[in-house]
Amino acid sequence: MNIRKVSPNEKEAFNKAVSHPLQSWQWGEFKEKNGAQVLRIGMYQGKTLKKGWQILFHPIPKTKLTIGYVPKSHLPNKEVFKALKEIGNKNHAIFIKIEPNSTTGEDLLLKNNCLVGKPIFTLYTFQINLNKSEKELLQSFKSKTRYNLKLAQKKGVKVEKDNSSKAFNEYLDLTLETTKRQKFYAHDKKYHQLMWQFLQPSGIAHLLKASFKNKILATWIVFVFNNVLYYPYGASSAEHRDLMASNLMMWEAIRFGQKMNCHYFDLWGSLGPNPNPKNPWYGFHRFKKGYNPKLIEFIGSFDLILNKPLYRLYRLADYFRWQYLNLKATLFK
Repeated sequence: MNIRKVSPNEKEAFNKAVSHPLQSWQWGEFKEKNGAQVLRIGMYQGKTLKKGWQILFHPIPKTKLTIGYVPKSHLPNKEVFKALKEIGNKNHAIFIKIEPNSTTGEDLLLKNNCLVGKPIFTLYTFQINLNKSEKELLQSFKSKTRYNLKLAQKKGVKVEKDNSSKAFNEYLDLTLETTKRQKFYAHDKKYHQLMWQFLQPSGIAHLLKASFKNKILATWIVFVFNNVLYYPYGASSAEHRDLMASNLMMWEAIRFGQKMNCHYFDLWGSLGPNPNPKNPWYGFHRFKKGYNPKLIEFIGSFDLILNKPLYRLYRLADYFRWQYLNLKATLFK
C-alpha cells in the first residue's frame, strides 16, 4: 500500500473509497467555496484507490496559521498519520482535528501523538436498519409514532421528493422560520445554497417535502452516499402541527432510502444513552427514538498536534472565549 495525493480525475473512485458524505469530493468543493483549503490523499494498492481522506484547512484570521479538520473519515494508519503531519506542516497547521466515522480505534489515535479534542460532530447518532420489510419496520416503531404517521396519512398530508428550485427556496424560507421560532443556531442562506449547488447535481442531496392542501408543512434535505441515507437538515412550519407531518416525513424518508438501495438510515446525531429532558434538543431526540433506531457511539474527536506551544495557546484562548460567550448568554437572557 502507498499513500499519495488524489488527482481530480479520480473523483468517482475517491467517493467510493471514503466513509461519509462529509468526506465526499463534492463536500470538499463546497467547503472550498466557503473559504477552506482542501487536500485529498489516498491509500493505493497498485493503481487502485482503496481508502481516501479529505483534509480541510481553515485559516486563522490575520495569521499564516491554519487548523486542519478531517471529518467522519476512515481511521488513519501509520502511513496516513505520517502523510497528515507532512501536509499539515506544509500548510502551517497548529493541529489537525480528526473525527473518524468509527466506533473503535481510540488507542491507535492516542499512540500517534493525538489528544482527545473538543468535538465538532456529535459523538452519538441513531441508525435505522433498512434491510427489513415495511411491515417489520412499522411494527418496530413505538405505538405513538405509528399512530401519528397514520394520522398524517388519514388527514391528507402528502410527502414527495422535489429537487426543484421552487422547492429549495421554500426549504430556505422554512429553515429561517424554524430557527427564529426555536431560537437555535443554523447555517445562513449562502451556506445552504452552496451546499445544494454542489451536492444536489451529484445525486448526494435530495429534498423531501410534506404538504397539506398545497401548504408546505415540513422540508428535509437528505443525503444518499454509498448505500447509506442521512438526515442532516430539516425544517417545519408552526402551522397545522396537529397533522403530524414530520412523523409521516420520517416514514417516507425511510421508504425513499429503501428505494435508493440504502442499507441503513443515519439520523445525524442524538443526545446519547441518558439524555437530559431539559436539553433543548431533547424533543428532537425523543422524536427520532420513536422509530426504534440503534444508538451508535463514535470514538470522538482527536487533535493531531503539530505545534505544541501554539496548540496550548489556542486551547486556552478557546476556553476563555466560550466562558465569555456563556456568561454573555446568561446575562442577556
